[in-house]
Amino acid sequence: MKTYFKTSLIIITSYLFYFESRAQESDYFEYQNEILWGINKNTNGGLIGGINLKFGNKIKDNTYRIYGIEIVNVKHPKEYKYTSPFGGDNFIWAKQNTMYSLRMQYGVEKSIFNKKDENGIQINAHLSGGPGLGFLVPYYIRYNRNNAVVIEAFDSNIHNFNNVIGTAGFLEGINEAKIRPGINLKSAINFEFGSMKKGSIALEVGFLAEAFTKKMIIMPTVKNKSIFTSAFITLFYGRKWK
Repeated sequence: MKTYFKTSLIIITSYLFYFESRAQESDYFEYQNEILWGINKNTNGGLIGGINLKFGNKIKDNTYRIYGIEIVNVKHPKEYKYTSPFGGDNFIWAKQNTMYSLRMQYGVEKSIFNKKDENGIQINAHLSGGPGLGFLVPYYIRYNRNNAVVIEAFDSNIHNFNNVIGTAGFLEGINEAKIRPGINLKSAINFEFGSMKKGSIALEVGFLAEAFTKKMIIMPTVKNKSIFTSAFITLFYGRKWK
């Protein structure tokens, strides 16, 4: 009887210790707020599609309110880079505007699988949307005109393919941007790594749709549209705190 009692006491003590440690561990991974910034790759962008900033705060168990902002470069599928005979610089023929999209988002993120230990993975489902702005910035090129280098907004009616030297500076034409209002909707799954002490790393994959009030004319010689869809992957880094 004494042996049974001792054995039972050991088992109960072990269970109490286990559940206490799990509670402390669970509490360790509980957080109230987060801030993350990310680099985006999407099917409408280049090597780096854009940048993201995301804020979150807890509203109930496993559910967080999300505020986000992102800016991405949206390319036309018919954009092709050509190499200029003058020094080998690249340019895009028949491109009239460079398109940027500024998206503001509000939504929720729900944990569907929580971490079991510090090296575990947390899986979250994300849904957000909101207003946005589309920017059409005139595409400027460096051009050989009468053996002099000039910087001009591209126009297929006056420019000759063989005289294009390359793309002008990144900010060229930014003051001439046309702005179009729009809306966006994003759904995603993200996988979070790391801990609150070491910093949080997350990989987010999903789908985004956005629409503008007018067609976004990027290349006037081909079909343009006002509604865009894309698949994306974003690498986030940031911190969480209680």
